[in-house]
Amino acid sequence: MLYPVYIHLGDKDYAHGVTVPDFPGCFSATDDWQGLPKAVQEALEVWCEGEKGDLPTPTPLEDLAANPDYQDGVWLLLDVDTDKLDTKPVRLNISLPQSLVNEIDAYAKAHGATRSGFLAQAARDAMGG
Repeated sequence: MLYPVYIHLGDKDYAHGVTVPDFPGCFSATDDWQGLPKAVQEALEVWCEGEKGDLPTPTPLEDLAANPDYQDGVWLLLDVDTDKLDTKPVRLNISLPQSLVNEIDAYAKAHGATRSGFLAQAARDAMGG
């Protein structure tokens, strides 16, 4: 899906700053234009972690371009892989030893996480993501 992305132009000393208006508070930075799509995709995936509900509908670029908050930069319509942004939880039935579940629960609680959140992050870490 094409989402408008606003780029605050960098220079030889500063990275290009990136804002995704349809995802409030989602931002990223990259030193070069080639790295921009990957940086934005990763930022959106992090932003969506733990979110519930539907993804926002992309705001028409012409509406955003008229906004005075977005001046002195450039716009890009970025094709975001929304399959990686799915925010709808899926219920799973898995079997683990009780002692491992107890350890997972204790660790997750001590780190301000839920069992599901901990297991999801452990899976991401194991897969290199």
